[in-house]
Amino acid sequence: MNTVIFDLDGVLVDSEQVWDQSRRDVVDEHGGTWKDSATTDMLGMSSKEWPVYLIEQLGVPLSVEEINEAVVAAMLREYREHLPLLPGAREAVERLASTHTLGLASSSNRPVIDLVLEEMGVARWFKATVSSEEVARGKPAPDVYQEALRRLGAETATAIEDSDAGLRAAHAAGLKVIAIPNPHFPPSDEALALADVVLPNLDAVTADVAG
Repeated sequence: MNTVIFDLDGVLVDSEQVWDQSRRDVVDEHGGTWKDSATTDMLGMSSKEWPVYLIEQLGVPLSVEEINEAVVAAMLREYREHLPLLPGAREAVERLASTHTLGLASSSNRPVIDLVLEEMGVARWFKATVSSEEVARGKPAPDVYQEALRRLGAETATAIEDSDAGLRAAHAAGLKVIAIPNPHFPPSDEALALADVVLPNLDAVTADVAG
């Protein structure tokens, strides 16, 4: 059975705005200063990396652990109230689960990954999930995809990605890459060129396309 590895943010959940607001709130509450490039600067960063950005670039006087805890708590509160699933997300997972082994490789923290998959009702379909906090480097480095392959016992797979950093990470790990470009933060032409297939939405991801 072939393998598909989903990204989470921007592929299954429309979450970048929620992350953005949660981080902004922490910056505001603790006397930091948000800057216009912060949102795009942090796209794809792991939970080891973006708290350092909040400290060094935005002036938040907290530790990495304290920042993570505050932002993740805000994310979980928001997701429990309203999970911003992208159209066709649950259906795509269930459709591919009947023909493929499924994994997930995400920059989100472990508690966020687990809550989203549980709330979606699809946790049982995933053989392995990896947070980039569990590997050395976040996307665009290939580490999170390499670890997903290892846990899945697979030599290769098809990745479904939306962002610049994600597309580069999956390609660097040697995966076949399906791109569903994020409309809010579209990937660069250079990153998009690394994709094997570019699709408009999850409904277009069929077993045949996934390979």
